[in-house]
Amino acid sequence: MSESPDRTHRPSPEVARSEFARRRAESSQRQAEEHFDRVIAGVRDYAIFLLDVDGRVITWNAGAERIKGYRADEIVGQHFSRFYPPDAQAAHWPERELELAAQTGSFENEGWRLRKDGSRFWANVVVTPLRDEAENLRGFLKITRDLTERRRADEALRESEECFRLMVDGVRDYAIFMLDPEGRVVTWNTGAKRLKGYRADEIVGQHFSRFYPQEAIDRGWPQYELQEARRVGRFEDEGWRLRSDGSRFWANVVITALHDPQGELRGYSKVTRDLTERRQAEIELQRAAADLERRVEERTRELAAANAALRAEVEQRRRLQDERERLTRQLRERVAALDASDRHKNEFLAMLGHELRNPLAPIRNALEILKLHGVGETTRDQARGTIERQVQHLVRLVDDLLDVSRIMQGKIDLRRERVELEAVIGRALEIAQPAVDANRHELLVSLPAAHVELEGDLIRLAQVVGNLLVNAAKYTTRAGQIELRAEAGNGELTLQVRDNGIGIAPELLPRVFDFFVQGSRSLERAQGGLGIGLTLVKRLVEMHGGTVAAASDGPGRGSTFTVTLPIHHLASREDRSPSRDEAIPERRRRVLVVDDNVDAAESAAAMLTLWGHDVRAIHDGTMVLDAVRDQRPEVVLLDIGLPGRNGYDVARELRALADSPVRLLVAMTGYGQDEDRRRSAEAGFDVHLTKPIDPQQLRELIASVAD
Repeated sequence: MSESPDRTHRPSPEVARSEFARRRAESSQRQAEEHFDRVIAGVRDYAIFLLDVDGRVITWNAGAERIKGYRADEIVGQHFSRFYPPDAQAAHWPERELELAAQTGSFENEGWRLRKDGSRFWANVVVTPLRDEAENLRGFLKITRDLTERRRADEALRESEECFRLMVDGVRDYAIFMLDPEGRVVTWNTGAKRLKGYRADEIVGQHFSRFYPQEAIDRGWPQYELQEARRVGRFEDEGWRLRSDGSRFWANVVITALHDPQGELRGYSKVTRDLTERRQAEIELQRAAADLERRVEERTRELAAANAALRAEVEQRRRLQDERERLTRQLRERVAALDASDRHKNEFLAMLGHELRNPLAPIRNALEILKLHGVGETTRDQARGTIERQVQHLVRLVDDLLDVSRIMQGKIDLRRERVELEAVIGRALEIAQPAVDANRHELLVSLPAAHVELEGDLIRLAQVVGNLLVNAAKYTTRAGQIELRAEAGNGELTLQVRDNGIGIAPELLPRVFDFFVQGSRSLERAQGGLGIGLTLVKRLVEMHGGTVAAASDGPGRGSTFTVTLPIHHLASREDRSPSRDEAIPERRRRVLVVDDNVDAAESAAAMLTLWGHDVRAIHDGTMVLDAVRDQRPEVVLLDIGLPGRNGYDVARELRALADSPVRLLVAMTGYGQDEDRRRSAEAGFDVHLTKPIDPQQLRELIASVAD
């Protein structure tokens, strides 16, 4: 029987499985190749295509079309040599690329290639042979990149480097060369050859330290230069260097560290200049400078005086300029205050005229009354009292004006002594009582139970309290109340003068102690005064080491002035020492009054006679010595401005008498400045009194004369 066809051609299971695996692998390969073809076809940055074994194009991707300019239907089947310039084709370079790729397994090259339009581009080409399982050549894979831009940049860089190399190599005045990171010479320019004497073939590869003297090498100076250049990026130095023949030259050296983009040290650039001539010139200059210095020293000594004078002149000019600027500033401020100053001056002159005329009117009236016949004694007493009060007012006014002048010049002197508080208050009440009585005020006085002694000037302290009381009397409505209270404690005396008068406006309160400051005045309330009383109070209190303050609740609410003074001694009244009036009894003295003003001399003589003294009055300086010999006075009251011989000369003559009887020589004058007092003391006067003389003060002076 013959075998059935099915049975005869059925493959064995092993063959079937092998065939199935082969077909499955071929299917997977086709799928992979199709996937690879789709991926490659979409690549645009690379020209990727296949060549057959003869070099004809088989495939063409989007990148190949973009780079080379051919569509697939234009180039597939064409030989790839058409991408090469004619010179490369003539040299059979395309075939050589395929041959080298087949031999080595891969070939890479860069060169010029052609686009469809004939333009050139610089290409990077990689050719890879494709073989089957039996290593039979099936074709080639070719990948091309367009590197034209990079090529242009490289060429530009090479051109720049070449230009720089030519420029550096052509420089003859500077040695410009490169060092590797260890300090070995890498490049050598013409200037280096000229300056250091080495040819390039002699020095390239040698360490740069051979340019340095041995002493510099011993202290490690070349290596230090590289370290500093590496640390800070640049190093500059000057010093001696060596040429190839061993001669020295003075060099300026600049070493710059060179790094790649990653910051790695690539080496150093070194620029050297020959400054030998400059160095020699410096040495010569130093020698000349030393010689010049010697001559300058000699000349300096000659010019020292002139320079000192010049400096003094410059300093003087500077001071003058500073002073000019200061005066200019002050002038601007003085100018700004001129209107106010002028207004204050006019107000002050008006007040002064008013204050001087006010007492003169009652004095004149009282004098007219005294001239009348048949006037009763009571009326005469009233007239005399009026004259006395108004004269006292004028005296206080003139004294205040003089005190203002002394204060403005800083020339007030205090006659310090132990002063009883009762004496200060008593004199103050004498000063203020006429003003208090004239306005019919009620004056309340409260003193400490203890006995208080101060250290100061009795007259000035009384002036302080008296001015405060007079101020209160003037600025309190008629029939008002004034209180003087004194309290002692903690080493201080507190004096308060309080009134229920017109008060002080808030804006005036901070300036109440300034010169010529008064509250508002009107015709209905013309209190009088020059606005200087409180200024005197403040200055005198401060000179005694105390303080004064003003307080008021406002207009119509009264005022309070508080004075604090240091206490010298505090004791019970039983322990107090007798007052000066009690300790020194008044005795009859021989007194000589010398004044060319007859009324002044005669009135003073009459007053002294009423006090019980033996008095003589004369009116000429030439008669004084004869009068002294005849009367032998113990006290002489001597005017300064005398006819014939002035008071200073007379005083000196009296002090020159060997048997002079004069125990107290008193100057009576209208001059009361410090200079006047100094001159009177130098002439021999014991006391300097300004007219009009305080009778009580004069009485105490005469009573103090020792037997």
